[in-house]
Amino acid sequence: MSKNVLIIGVNGFIGSSLAWKILSKTDWNVVGTDLASNKIPNCLNCERFSFFQKDILKDADWLDGAIRDCDVVLPLAAIATPALYVKDPLRVYRLDYEANIDVVKKCAAYGKRVVFPSTSEVYGMCPDAEFGEYSSPLVLGPIPKERWIYSCIKQMLDRVIWAYGAHEGLKFTLFRPFNFIGPKLDDIKAAKEGSSRVLTQFAHNIINGKPVLLVDGGSQKRSFTFIDDGVECLLKILENKDNCADGKIFNIGNPYMQYSIKELADMLIELFGEYPEYAERAKNAKIENVSSRDYYGEGYQDVPRRVPSIKEAEKVLGWKPSTDLRTALKLTLDYHLLGKDYELDKNFGGGAA
Repeated sequence: MSKNVLIIGVNGFIGSSLAWKILSKTDWNVVGTDLASNKIPNCLNCERFSFFQKDILKDADWLDGAIRDCDVVLPLAAIATPALYVKDPLRVYRLDYEANIDVVKKCAAYGKRVVFPSTSEVYGMCPDAEFGEYSSPLVLGPIPKERWIYSCIKQMLDRVIWAYGAHEGLKFTLFRPFNFIGPKLDDIKAAKEGSSRVLTQFAHNIINGKPVLLVDGGSQKRSFTFIDDGVECLLKILENKDNCADGKIFNIGNPYMQYSIKELADMLIELFGEYPEYAERAKNAKIENVSSRDYYGEGYQDVPRRVPSIKEAEKVLGWKPSTDLRTALKLTLDYHLLGKDYELDKNFGGGAA
């Protein structure tokens, strides 16, 4: 059955990949909105894709109409950069909470399904070995540690959406991405120290002969998830066969790919060495330690490990990740260093206009 899908934040990392996969693998229509369209050139000529350059903080009337006209909404517009949680928490609050709660209210008012991006960060400093959607405690730090404002905002949205579902019949699914990586995460040639995400920053520093900085030694472990694996899970959530995803929460991550930030840096340097143009830079790459206070500021706090249980996604959706970290990093570097876009399928006409 065809769907009309509204993706708010379609030019972002998840949005751009998801839009392309929807167009290439389904007969659904996609309406996308964002401040720019540089990450979605492969979508723009498809007749089932409509793009609108809008600011959801300012274009409320347009957004209202777009939600009315769709079947399902994915509100992916958010600030998800830890440095900004500390440096500009009110900006994070205005976009991540105020703009998104308005979208949720509109979905409830118009009877539209919302597939909402929660975050792995809602678990905070959870002591569990693996984080479970329905069992793990959500443990946040003290108020002066402003790093937790993002987590707190997402948790509040989760709770409000759940309440709308339980008491007012809102159709929803919550999903929690765990350290998605891949091409289009960020531009590795335009990274800004302290403000870019870890993979982007490491790659940028190697290219430019700068030291790779490990915050507090880089011992923190993360479960890195390739974007394609994550998007495959999202497609199953959107398909919602027999309404299996309604009223559910799903971790989307790869518990089999646990690596420390130090191990990520080492693997990245090794892979750079496989590209002749960058082999010398990889050989000379230096790794240095820096304290989290010096790197992020007083308001930062971190967790030693973040590992999802994906039993819900396996059981309900029949989904399991399949891409190892080395492959994910190689595809990312091929994209940025060689201009190879693995997503482009030459056999896909996509109904191009």
